[in-house]
Amino acid sequence: MKNLSQNLRSPLALVLTALLVAACQTTSPPAQAQQPGALSIQERVQRGRALFDEKCKIAAGEKIYRTVSDVEGVLLLKVRPQAGEREWADRMWPGAAFALEATEDEFITTFLGWEQSSLRDSPVTARYRGYINTKIVPDNPSNLPGYRYVDVLDEKDGKRYRVSGSQKVVGRKDTAAKGVQMAMEKDPKYDLNIYRWMLDKTPAPDPAPRYAVTYEDHVVPEERALWLASSTVKVIDRQTNEVLGEMTLYAWSAGAPT
Repeated sequence: MKNLSQNLRSPLALVLTALLVAACQTTSPPAQAQQPGALSIQERVQRGRALFDEKCKIAAGEKIYRTVSDVEGVLLLKVRPQAGEREWADRMWPGAAFALEATEDEFITTFLGWEQSSLRDSPVTARYRGYINTKIVPDNPSNLPGYRYVDVLDEKDGKRYRVSGSQKVVGRKDTAAKGVQMAMEKDPKYDLNIYRWMLDKTPAPDPAPRYAVTYEDHVVPEERALWLASSTVKVIDRQTNEVLGEMTLYAWSAGAPT
C-alpha cells in the first residue's frame, strides 16, 4: 500500500509513476507536418520556444493539495491509447504532451510495477524519481511497490475490470544450452523456469476505488500552431470530488522543417 498524491508516471509510474516526466520537455520534430502559413519557420520556432519557456515558468508543474496513506488500488478513468506516426505528426493530436508515455497495457503496468532508483547508491525521492520495472532488483537502492491493483473502464462494454500483475511461468529453459548448463553447475538450485510479467483482468467488485487518476489533454489552437502541447493529470477523491493533486506538462517541438 502506498501514499496517494504524495509524489505526482509515462512513458515507464508515487501515485503517477508512469507519468513522472519533467514538467516541461522538448520533443523531436515530427516526420511530416504542415506549417502555419502566416509565419516563417524561423518566426514560428522563435515564438514557440518563447511561449514554451513562459508556460514552464508560470503554468507547468505539480500541485499537491492533500495526501492519503495506505491506498491499495486506484481507478483509472482513462488509459492512454496507442499512437503512431500519424498522431505524432499531427500538431492537433490531443495526447501530444505525453507522446513518450506508455500506452494501453503498458500504461496500466506502470501503476503496478516497482519504482526503482536510476541513481547508483541513491534511493528514489520526491525530487529524483526512478523508473518502473516489473520485478525487484536486489542491488537497487529502491524497490518501491506499485499498487496491488487498478480498476479500468472498458470502452467496448462499459464495464469496470480489476487488473493486477505478476511474474508467471511461461516455459522452461533448454538444459542442453551451454549457458544453462554452466549456470546449473554453478548453482544446483538454479531456476529453470522462464518468467513473463502478465496482467490478470477480472470483473471488478463493488465498490469502485475511492481514488481515481485521470488526465485532460489541452488543444489550444494558437498554441498548437506553434507546436506547443499541454496536458494535466489529476488525482481525484471520488467521494468528495476533491482534487488531491495535479500535474501539468508542456511539451514543445520545433516541428517539421518544410
